[in-house]
Amino acid sequence: MTKEKALLIFIEFKGNIKKEDKSERREHSNNIEELASLIISAGAEIGKILRYRQEKPNPKYFISSGRLDNIKSILEEEDIELVVFDDEITPTQQRNLNGKLNRKVLDRTALILDIFAQRANSKEGKLQVELAQLDYLLPRLTGKGIELSRLGGGIGTRGPGETKLEVDRRKIRNRIISLRKKIDKISVQRVTQRKSRKNNIFQIALVGYTNSGKSTLLNSLTKSEVYVKNMLFSTLDSTTRKFNLDARPEVLITDTVGFIDKLPHQLIAAFKSTLEEVRISDLMLIVVDVSNNNFESDILSVKKVLEEIDVWGKPFFIVFNKIDKISPELLKRLHFKYRNALFVSALKGIGLEEIKLKIKKIIEKHNMNIKIRIPYSNQKIVSFIYDKCQVLDRKDSENGILFDLNIEPKYKDQLLPFIYNKEKLKIS
Repeated sequence: MTKEKALLIFIEFKGNIKKEDKSERREHSNNIEELASLIISAGAEIGKILRYRQEKPNPKYFISSGRLDNIKSILEEEDIELVVFDDEITPTQQRNLNGKLNRKVLDRTALILDIFAQRANSKEGKLQVELAQLDYLLPRLTGKGIELSRLGGGIGTRGPGETKLEVDRRKIRNRIISLRKKIDKISVQRVTQRKSRKNNIFQIALVGYTNSGKSTLLNSLTKSEVYVKNMLFSTLDSTTRKFNLDARPEVLITDTVGFIDKLPHQLIAAFKSTLEEVRISDLMLIVVDVSNNNFESDILSVKKVLEEIDVWGKPFFIVFNKIDKISPELLKRLHFKYRNALFVSALKGIGLEEIKLKIKKIIEKHNMNIKIRIPYSNQKIVSFIYDKCQVLDRKDSENGILFDLNIEPKYKDQLLPFIYNKEKLKIS
């Protein structure tokens, strides 16, 4: 199957254009590299990349009108069917560009939505993606239907983009209302399921920039076989697996959808119920691809999304992944700079024991340590202890069994009658 060829356009807007420094050049290079990766993830190929500077966006075309003839010539000479802007363009600008260039014109948001439309597998994921696409497409409807429809299929026309020309705003709005009701219903079911399991588990959420290796880390820690591919947004649906640790309570670890810089707000809103897994977690592991030169910017992008869904401030630690791809010198510097972080290679199995130990310590800190004495005659409580608590030490005495335990706070009242007097003072 022939792939669509795409022209990528980057525009830097500066009121007073100055000579860019080294960090600015690196940031622009990373932006270009990321959009190129998104194009490949969408199933297209890169025909040409253009980078311009101008004072401010052109209200009619976004890009200055003087450059359009040059772009049109490039499209014809290179036989390019698709134009993609790194910035979000308005519905009016998109329509004007479509007409002027006679090509399909998308922005970064539309491109990401298209990738999500390809990758969503679960019922909820498909509903969420369709909702996000319709929220994006609604203001782009003209009196004759969706402008992109007349330009053929391919990227930007999947899912709702294939809607026939006779579709009008009323039908789109009704579909949006219907989708929101269905998603809300699934969300209520999720909340019920979470409440039933929350009483007995310690929940960990893997969060991070897309393609940071979260799914690989989940597989390595839980001995699972979650789909993994070296591609942006290779998986969208959250996946939860049991994490076998010698600890109480039971531990579940969830791989969530990857984040990205300038993540479309439509997606954050649509995937709110999925991201709820992060909100209810007891601990976040922020997974970072340390082999990416722009990893510190990735951390800031992840923080921005976590702030947007109101979970920043929850307990977390950073896991720098893919250390097998960096130099020993860089690894040493990062150890010094990020002293509380962990450094692993999920693919090679390096550093996984350190993750397990740190999580166990956090769980133990989350719980409480108590000392109790159980009469030999009360075997029911002894069975409860071995089933629900972590036994740190056991001694058999004349007066009963002495236990040194690490317990969840909810079991305190049940064990209170057996706690030493000095311990009662500490926890009462």
